[in-house]
Amino acid sequence: MSAISNNGRHEHSQRSTESQRNRLHERITQLSAEIKREAKPFNDLIGEVGEVIVGQEKLIQRMLIGLLANGHLLIEGVPGLAKTTAVACLANAIDTGFQRLQFTPDLLPADLIGTMVYRPQTQEFVVQKGPIFSNLILADEINRAPAKVQSALLEAMQERQVTIGAETFPLDSPFLVMATQNPVEQEGTYPLPEAQMDRFLLKVVVDYPNREEEKLILERMSKTHQSHEVQSVMKPEDILRARKLVDEIYIDGKVKDYIVDLVMATRDPASYSIPVAEWIEYGVSPRATIGLTLAAKSNAFLNGRGFVIPQDVKDVAMDVLRHRLAVTYEAEAEDKTSDDVVKAIVDHIQVP
Repeated sequence: MSAISNNGRHEHSQRSTESQRNRLHERITQLSAEIKREAKPFNDLIGEVGEVIVGQEKLIQRMLIGLLANGHLLIEGVPGLAKTTAVACLANAIDTGFQRLQFTPDLLPADLIGTMVYRPQTQEFVVQKGPIFSNLILADEINRAPAKVQSALLEAMQERQVTIGAETFPLDSPFLVMATQNPVEQEGTYPLPEAQMDRFLLKVVVDYPNREEEKLILERMSKTHQSHEVQSVMKPEDILRARKLVDEIYIDGKVKDYIVDLVMATRDPASYSIPVAEWIEYGVSPRATIGLTLAAKSNAFLNGRGFVIPQDVKDVAMDVLRHRLAVTYEAEAEDKTSDDVVKAIVDHIQVP
């Protein structure tokens, strides 16, 4: 009797597990169909910006990941690689507010966030809001601004709010900071502190175009007047609606373990038998775990999937981790960068 009872419980448990699997499969299938529909404006945006920008598909995709994941971007590259143009084109393709801020050594926090202004007529101080009160912010050459201005930007990026005097003002949604910096001009720059770097979801390194892309740039851009104007193909509501779907995207337990392994390996590479411990000053923070998850989900969204695969994680791992990992003097002496360390870790950790 007991054996029959145990068999019955086992069969019931199997049916229950099978039922859960079926429900999950149905939900993922339904979610994927919704995502394919909602991803259309984003694909249109890639095509629209691609009419103006040549050879920067990765940068455009990373900017969209930032929008979807509600995270900020740091874009690094030598002058003349269309970093600023790419951000301006993205802003034009989205029917939303846009402000370009040229960061200089004489910039003050009030120039960024605003200040209190005295009105003689009413004999009172009123708040004069700064250009930070917009949706898309281009912080051009951010490393040229002093620490006070960088810290003023910090609150806006992290808290999505700005304090002027005794009042605190929430920023509009979506709010995204895309900062550019040139790695070759070191004179007159103020390197971003680690706390500020960690606030950026992604650090995208923009490289030179290849030969075919360079020729296409020559043919398309060597004119005194550019004929193509980027058209608006998306509204802020599209982004906010897409973010809700990104939150619902399914991540399997094995993929979660893979993300955690990548992060833990930056802190204790020896336990994963990765010979890079002498190159790492300190590993990445838990913010990297959150960023890696959100960026992987956003990558899945752009690929029209309601679930994350390990390749989504691998695709974004370098951009999420490179600016959060600090290398030692020994690594610098051997010309090893954080990119080299992240690559070694990603190549070594077994994909589920």
